[in-house]
Amino acid sequence: MAIEHLKSGKPADARAEDDAKVRATVESTLKDIETRGDAAVRELSEKFDRYAPDSFRLSASEIEAAMQQVSPRDMADIRFAQDQIRRFAEAQRASMTDIEIETMPGVILGHRSIPVQSVGCYVPGGKFPMVASAHMSVLTASVAGVPRIVASAPPVGGAPHPAIVAAMHLGGAHEIYVMGGIQAVGAMALGTETIDPVHMLVGPGNAFVAEAKRQLYGRVGIDLFAGPTETMVIADETVDAEMIATDLLGQAEHGYNSPACLITNSRKLAEATMAEIDRLLPMLPTRETAEASWKDYGDIYLCGSHDEMLGLANDLAYEHVQVMTDRDDWYLEKMHSYGALFLGPRTNVANGDKVIGTNHTLPTKKAGRYTGGLWVGKFLKTHSYQKVTSDEAATLIGEYGSRLCMLEGFVGHAEQCNIRVRRYGGINVPYGEPAPHREAAE
Repeated sequence: MAIEHLKSGKPADARAEDDAKVRATVESTLKDIETRGDAAVRELSEKFDRYAPDSFRLSASEIEAAMQQVSPRDMADIRFAQDQIRRFAEAQRASMTDIEIETMPGVILGHRSIPVQSVGCYVPGGKFPMVASAHMSVLTASVAGVPRIVASAPPVGGAPHPAIVAAMHLGGAHEIYVMGGIQAVGAMALGTETIDPVHMLVGPGNAFVAEAKRQLYGRVGIDLFAGPTETMVIADETVDAEMIATDLLGQAEHGYNSPACLITNSRKLAEATMAEIDRLLPMLPTRETAEASWKDYGDIYLCGSHDEMLGLANDLAYEHVQVMTDRDDWYLEKMHSYGALFLGPRTNVANGDKVIGTNHTLPTKKAGRYTGGLWVGKFLKTHSYQKVTSDEAATLIGEYGSRLCMLEGFVGHAEQCNIRVRRYGGINVPYGEPAPHREAAE
């Protein structure tokens, strides 16, 4: 059967118009930060956060004072979450080994994994201060061995958010700033009179933060394009509508533009889910946000088979994909484009977001087709090296190199090889000519 689109959101052209407005705002704001530095950051902070301290960087005493405001219960929960995230990140780091091999006698090749030397970690605030994002970026960078970790989050209620500051500090941040939005990522990437620029930006954010990272890419590295959250549920009749509706609305509350999608092969389940969303929304304290997001960015697709469901899911390449079917492991094996998978009814995106140990900074807007999410490896650069330890190897590799360079017309390249053939092999190669084949040389 043809896939039926039972419920759709805002048309694509309207979404594109929204994106264009964001692009223009971000471009002018970044240009202002680059031109005027601290003054521009201060004006933006006053305008959007009503916050203008003497220094946006927290001192050691200010960090300690903020942490004192976190209750013992909350602090214990933060430490528990960081323990889980650290354990998984350390296992990932241990899987990445440096290598060195002798590919032929006298030729040694290898690679080393070297940490990025400085990173700016953005932690979203605003309506929902995302404490967990500090674990995901700061802590993971720390496990990777990044020597300078800068972290920034917007103020909440005109002051640093105590739990976010605690999470940043416990995670290993070396510098903590209280800045939000475009001004935060712009200042960290471009630098100002008081902030040294970083080499890489990481962390999720709203549409403006995501666009700022996109425009800054190249000036600095980025983890990935992590914009407004997306959640997809792939379900058959092994699960009920209440659970599906709860999981969709649980992510739709993130913001007014958070896509939420159900793919199912059951019309009965699809219709029951729509009814259940209508029932649950009035009870949800975050109804205003979730309802707007579901209205404009919610989708329900009815497919005729699991193969159709799989194909559509891979094509849409959502950030979070919850699979609740009679063949969850089949989807694990077959899915290739997504941010993270959540398999079976006992797990959910909220666990992944906050505590279970995997990283919640994940690709959105179909970026899962070409990248995975943030992990310890994102903070590591793999650099190769080579070493030739014998005259015989230098001669043999040089002969092949010489001829291959001349094949492409690179005479200067060929001479780099030829000079070694002459010196280490005692073979007279005329200047600007390819080295003879080994048989001829012998």
